[in-house]
Parts: sequence; C-alpha cells; structure tokens
Amino acid sequence: MLTRYSKIALVWAIALNTSLVVFNNLTDYDSNYWFVVHVLTMDTTFPDNQGMWRAINSSAFHHLLYWIIILVETATALLCWWGGARLLRARHQVQDFNQAKGIAVAGLTLGIILWFTGFITFGGEWFLMWQSDVWNGSQSAFRLIVVFGITLLYLARSDDALDA
Repeated sequence: MLTRYSKIALVWAIALNTSLVVFNNLTDYDSNYWFVVHVLTMDTTFPDNQGMWRAINSSAFHHLLYWIIILVETATALLCWWGGARLLRARHQVQDFNQAKGIAVAGLTLGIILWFTGFITFGGEWFLMWQSDVWNGSQSAFRLIVVFGITLLYLARSDDALDA
C-alpha cells in the first residue's frame, strides 16, 4: 500500500510543479514570452551560424507558440491532478489501482513530449538554443524529462508483485 501512496504523491508533486509553471507563465507572461522570442529569433546563437535561416521573427507566431506551450502545460497539470485523484480512489485494490493509471500516464507522457520534443528537439536542436549562454532551457527541460520519465516508469510498474 505504501508504494501506491508513493506513486500518488509523485504524480501530484509533478502536477503541483507543472501548475506552478503555468501560474508563473500566466502571472509573469513577459519573462517567459521573451524566452520564446529569443529562442525562435535565434538572436543569441553563435554569430554567423549556418542555421539562421530557421529563425522566426513573427511576433504573432511567438505569442501563438507561447500560448500553445501554456495550454499543453495546463493539460499536463490537469491530467496529473486528475490521474492522482483516480489513483487515490483506487488505492485499496491492486487491480483497480493498475487500471486507474491511464490518466496519470497520459499526463506524464504529455509532459515528456512537451519538454523533450518542444524544448530539447525543436528549441535545442532546430533553433539551436544550445548555442545560447543566456536563453538556453535545455538543462531545465532535461531535469523535467528525467523526473517525469522516472515517475512514469515507476507508476507503470505493476503493483501486483509489490503487494505479494
């Protein structure tokens, strides 16, 4: 039973963290908006790099992408809160608990997709964010991916053997 409580706590810890990310993005919109702008315009990458043709200088696109990021973060947080609640309700029966994992798995997976595909793949590699000393979110994204991934692996492990 302790393992099930542990899984619930970790899913909710991620929900809380992601909720705070959303809160910060909404209450201090400009700070992270400018992060998106600098990554997409590639204005702090290595001078004269050959990838500058990828830069996007459209303010409308910057705002659109930032809102998409906020919406995906919101969906991730909501799925993790909801998934944790489903797990809590199902905690007394192993089979019910195993069957209740789907929403939490979806939230954790969505978070990994956002921070890996959005930040590491597109931001880091396509827009060469790794070249910037100032606007490089690769390490922060990696930390989140690791926490989400480890929690996903732990959650996905069947609880049948753990109760034996």
